[in-house]
Amino acid sequence: MNYTYIVKCADGTFYTGWTNDLEKRIAAHNSGEGAKYTRCRRPVELVYYESFETKEEAMSREWHIKHLSRKRKLELLGTAKN
Repeated sequence: MNYTYIVKCADGTFYTGWTNDLEKRIAAHNSGEGAKYTRCRRPVELVYYESFETKEEAMSREWHIKHLSRKRKLELLGTAKN
């Protein structure tokens, strides 16, 4: 299984990525071995994920989510404020 995920960083920003091992990837982010973006924004909290059969699907969804505005990401998370 492959996953596209969003984590909320300690500074309130979001990071979107993809992986084939969600638990291991979140642990890597929190240990400082994940993405450069999250290293100085720890701890991170998993707030959203989707499952896909192929890595190509997960990577495509990651690309689409990364191009959403913050408002649209909040709507995706179900936490948009009206």
